[in-house]
Amino acid sequence: MHDLLVLRHAQAESAAPGDGDFERRLSRDGLIQADAAGQWLASHAPRPGLILCSPAQRTRMTATRVLEALAPTAPPVQFVDGIYEATPGQLVALLDRHADTECVLLIGHNPGLEHLVALLCQGRSPDFRGMPSAAVAHIRLDGPLEPGNGCLLAFHTH
Repeated sequence: MHDLLVLRHAQAESAAPGDGDFERRLSRDGLIQADAAGQWLASHAPRPGLILCSPAQRTRMTATRVLEALAPTAPPVQFVDGIYEATPGQLVALLDRHADTECVLLIGHNPGLEHLVALLCQGRSPDFRGMPSAAVAHIRLDGPLEPGNGCLLAFHTH
């Protein structure tokens, strides 16, 4: 992997009565944020060869909007249960399995994503709050997927 794109899901609504966190949907503002993130990815980032996405409803909805922006050459999407509530180490292990893909887009949740960005770019993952809803981090990797081997090339927020 040469480039990693990390996208936190767009803004979600509160859980509906009887639903859990996993079923939360994007809010109206979240739909707009997801569209904007997709447009930014389409015009400013390298084209991903694969999208790895949490299966939670809000990440699926974010991925759908991003795929529309990347059409007609949208990459395949894999929904991976382990992304939901993942630690940075679990995310690195998942990404390592796709090291032969030139560019991967990872769509998931905090705090795992913001800690992953800090780990790859700073070599550590402290209690860090830097990935608002629908934020995109473009990381270029200098060598293997290891702490501190990433360079943050772009960070897009809304």
